[in-house]
Amino acid sequence: MTDELPVAPLSELTRRRSAKWRKYPAGVLPLHVAEMDFALAPPVLAALREAVDASDVGYSHAEPELGEAYAGFAADRWGWQVDPAAVTAITDVGVGVVELLRVFTRPGDMVAISPPVYPPFFDWNPEAGVRTFEVPLHRDETGYRLDLAAIETAFALHPAVYVLSNPHNPVGRVHTAEELTALVRLAARYRVTLVSDEIHAPLVLPGAAYTPILSLPGAADVAVAVVSASKAFNLAGLKCAAVVTASARMAAAVEDFPPDSRWRTGHLGVIASIAAFRHGGPWLDQLLHTLDARRTQLGRLLRDRLPAVSWHPPQATYLAWLDCHKLADDPQPFFLDRAKVALEDGLHFGAAGAGHVRLNYGTGAHVLDEATARLAAALSG
Repeated sequence: MTDELPVAPLSELTRRRSAKWRKYPAGVLPLHVAEMDFALAPPVLAALREAVDASDVGYSHAEPELGEAYAGFAADRWGWQVDPAAVTAITDVGVGVVELLRVFTRPGDMVAISPPVYPPFFDWNPEAGVRTFEVPLHRDETGYRLDLAAIETAFALHPAVYVLSNPHNPVGRVHTAEELTALVRLAARYRVTLVSDEIHAPLVLPGAAYTPILSLPGAADVAVAVVSASKAFNLAGLKCAAVVTASARMAAAVEDFPPDSRWRTGHLGVIASIAAFRHGGPWLDQLLHTLDARRTQLGRLLRDRLPAVSWHPPQATYLAWLDCHKLADDPQPFFLDRAKVALEDGLHFGAAGAGHVRLNYGTGAHVLDEATARLAAALSG
């Protein structure tokens, strides 16, 4: 059996200086932001050390290595054939989406999204000068999914773009090939461009299968994907993502990015991403095994300690979307104040997030045990 990735004691984790560990006062256990607690993958750490030791910290130059590395990774993990030349480095996924919106829209256009969804989805549209049109996910006893009927109704109103979260953050839904095929057909029928945020794609857990949007028939002409190693390999602060296209039309759109875009990508981020895509597979497999164990552990702890909290175990990511309606309309401040556990407020993900919190379980068993013990004690006290 594969060993789990270790996580340092809390006394060591609290010495980190990232936003996860600095946003809240000492004593608060931070499980809010999407940042894991595992050590870097050895190939990534080695590549970064080699660059720093060589004082190789100048401007980035991603071509052609980043595209080649990602294409190899996509072929190995998903059987998806990517043209390395169609992979364009960008600062991060958010920057990539905003630049794509600027290309595909005119001021005042509508851009559709499906909440509850990653909070920056609500911020990218005004940054690009467009209006947000919400098409909420459908929810039933089995969980969340794209509401294709509602999406068709929305597309008939002619939004310029639909921004997809695939897999979906925060609910952890891995959209099926059938659902995505239907979405592509709707986009083609109503002439809506699909921008697919696929940052969590490498984090699909056992029991589910990821479908790259661009691997589907007809998608090349209507869709573009934004990808990154940052979530799966914990590299967010190094600033490197990529826009992937599969048609001349979409490639031309990327060529309309501001000329200085290439200089805004982190050099160490490019180096780390290439190492992750080329050599990080074994570590990623160990990570997925570990996250599967944490998902199971969290389910057990919720059942035993927090029975009033309900959830649908995520198919991907290390993020749990917890329904706390039976406890409070706005549970995040209560847990922060009473339990000293920082969770992400569900309202940040849209109105559909009322009564919910998002919990990051990309950590060690000991941290998850401590967090749920605090939450339970706060409720009982």
